[in-house]
Amino acid sequence: MATLLSKIEVETRGHADVVDVTASVRARIAESRLQSGIACLFVPGATGGVTTVEYEPGCVADLRSAFERIAPAGGSYEHEKRWQDGNGHSHVRAALLGPSLAFPFADGAPLLGTWQQIVFVDFDVRSRRRELLLQLVGE
Repeated sequence: MATLLSKIEVETRGHADVVDVTASVRARIAESRLQSGIACLFVPGATGGVTTVEYEPGCVADLRSAFERIAPAGGSYEHEKRWQDGNGHSHVRAALLGPSLAFPFADGAPLLGTWQQIVFVDFDVRSRRRELLLQLVGE
């Protein structure tokens, strides 16, 4: 059983920017030469998260809309009262989505549904470069 770690860099616009990282994940798994196992994609940081979704404009808009209803950007947040950095909602949204996603892979590829893509969501209030960690355990 082998364990490999790789990094995926993502440029984002912030403000609940949803970025499809499926192709990057597929490439890293293929490059690993591992045939089957478990993958874990992790976001180091407190204002981003990962999930799966059908990556098409309507579904992406629905996801962004849902987060705006749950944790509105204009809401009152204790984090903002303390730090005045304008991203209290970003932290709440990221905590609800979660910083990691585990999924199986076989035949050197992630096992995803037909309409299922892996996405990173950057909830922070500015554009930035993010680094995601992909840990592979397999053979």
